[in-house]
Amino acid sequence: MFPVKIGATFQWGRNADTWDFDFYPVERFVDEPRPGKFEGQRKFTAFQVDRYKYDKILLDHAREMGVEVHERTKVEEVQREGDRITGLRVSGEGASAIGGDGVVRATHYIDGSGSVGLLRRAMGVESAAPHELRNIAIWDYWENAEWAVKIGVGGTRIQIRSLPYGWLWFIPLGPTRTSVGLVCPSAHYQSMGVGAEELYRRAIDEQEEIKGLCANATASGDVQTTKDWSHLSERLVGENWFLCGEAAGFADPILSAGMSLAHGSAREAAYTILELERGDHDAAWLRRQYDERNRKSIWQHIRFALYWYSANDRFTDLKDHCQSIASDAGLELNPQEAWRWLAQGGFVNTGRAGPAFGSFDLACAKGLIEWFHGDGCGYTFDENNTFHLNLEGATEDSFPEFREGRIFRQKCLIREGRVMPLSGSYQTLIQTLGQQKHIRAMVKMWEAMAEKQLRPEERDPMISMLLSTLDAMVAEGWVLAEHDPSRPMYQRLRGENPYLRSSASGNEALERRKVIQGIGGGAGEATSGPSGSE
Repeated sequence: MFPVKIGATFQWGRNADTWDFDFYPVERFVDEPRPGKFEGQRKFTAFQVDRYKYDKILLDHAREMGVEVHERTKVEEVQREGDRITGLRVSGEGASAIGGDGVVRATHYIDGSGSVGLLRRAMGVESAAPHELRNIAIWDYWENAEWAVKIGVGGTRIQIRSLPYGWLWFIPLGPTRTSVGLVCPSAHYQSMGVGAEELYRRAIDEQEEIKGLCANATASGDVQTTKDWSHLSERLVGENWFLCGEAAGFADPILSAGMSLAHGSAREAAYTILELERGDHDAAWLRRQYDERNRKSIWQHIRFALYWYSANDRFTDLKDHCQSIASDAGLELNPQEAWRWLAQGGFVNTGRAGPAFGSFDLACAKGLIEWFHGDGCGYTFDENNTFHLNLEGATEDSFPEFREGRIFRQKCLIREGRVMPLSGSYQTLIQTLGQQKHIRAMVKMWEAMAEKQLRPEERDPMISMLLSTLDAMVAEGWVLAEHDPSRPMYQRLRGENPYLRSSASGNEALERRKVIQGIGGGAGEATSGPSGSE
C-alpha cells in the first residue's frame, strides 16, 4: 500500500536548521487497519503515491463505473467552431473502436492532458508563467532507500532539503521504492554546462542527509527531467469545454499542491457538468464559478511559492534569483507586510467551513511566515479587542457548495471582488458580533458552544478556526477592529505548535507517542528504514 503522509521535514529558510510540518500531531497518530473509512485522523493525513499505479487505479475504477475507456489512443485534431468544440479526431486503438470517421463527439469536453494543454492550446487560451518560477525538475526512482523517519506502520514524512542552488525532494512511494528529485532554476542548469544526470548526482552527493538515505539504495538509472514552470491559464471554461489539473495551471512543487489542485478542479468540473445536464442552475453562473474559484486557488499557490522561495537565504548561489522574486512580488517586507501581501490574493475558498489560503489554513500560513522570519505576523486580536461588522456597500450573491454529487447555491455577500459566505464559521462570526463586540466575551461564547456541541478533541480546532475567520474578515474589511483601553485583551496561548516545530521537537513528539501508545523498545516503531511499511 502507499505510505501514509503525516507531513514533511524541511531544511529551508535563513539557516540550516530543519523543521517538521505535520498535518496531524504526530504524538496522536495511531495505527489503523487499511483500507479504512475517511474519518478521524484519516481526514488530516494524505498518501504518497506512485503516479503510474495511482493513475491506473483511477482509470480502472472509472471503467468499472461504466466509463468507456480507450487506451493507446492519440488526439490528432481538435475540431472547433468558434469557442465550441465539435469533435476530436483520434488515431490508434481507439479509432478502430469508435468506428466511422474516427471522430469522438460529445456534449462536454475536459482537458486533463497536463502541461500539454491539448484543448487549451487548440482553443487559443494563453497561459502566463512567472519568470521567477521557471525551474527544471530532475528525478529518478530508487530501490531500498532508508526512510528518514517511520511513524507507526507505513507512516512517514517526506524530506525537502535545500541546496545553495535549489532543493531536493525525498518521497517514499512504497515499501522499497522512493522518488528522489532535484529542482533548480532553468537558468542555473543551463549555466552549469553539464548534463541533467550529472547535475542530479552532484546534488545528492552534496546533501548529506539525502546522500545517507540513498547510500545502500540502487537508482533505476532512468533519470527523467521536465520543466515545472508555474503557470495560470487566462480562462478555464468555454462554451462546452473545461480545463482542469495542470492544463488549467500549476504551482511550484515546493508546496506539494499538484494533486490537491488536480483533484479539486476535476471534482468541480464533474459536478458542474452534472448540473449543466440537470438544468437546475443558470449555466453562465456555473461556468463562471468554476473559472473564478479554480483560477483563484492556483494563483494563491503561485503567490505562496513566490514568497516561499524569496524566504530562503541559503540559496547563496542564486541571490539574484531570489532577490528578483522578492522584488517583483513586493517581498522586501516585514512579517506583517508579507502577510498583507499574501492576503491580497484573497483568503476565502468558498464552500469550506472557514477561510483558507490555497491548501493551507490561515494559522498554518502565519506560522510559516513566523518560522521564516523569526518573528510573528500576529493576529488582529493581539492589538485590538473590539470588533464591529462592516457590511456597507455589500450586495447579496451566491456561491456553490459541492456535496452529495450536487451543487447547492449558498448565500454570500460580495464587495469589491471579495466574497464572504453566509455559512460555516463566517455565519458563526456574524451571529456572535450581533451579540458581543469584545473579544474575551466572544471567545467565552464559542467555548460554551464547543463544550455543548463537540467532542473534547474537536473544541480547540473550532476556536482556532473562528479566530482565524475573525482575522480574515478584518483583513478583507468585513469587520472593523479597534482597541478599547477600558476592556481586557485576549491572550492567546503561545506554546509549542504541534503542526510546525523544530525537528528536535518533532523527534521528542515521536518518543512521547511511544509512551502514550505503549510502544516499547522500538518494536513496530523505528526512526528509519522501510521494513515496517505496508
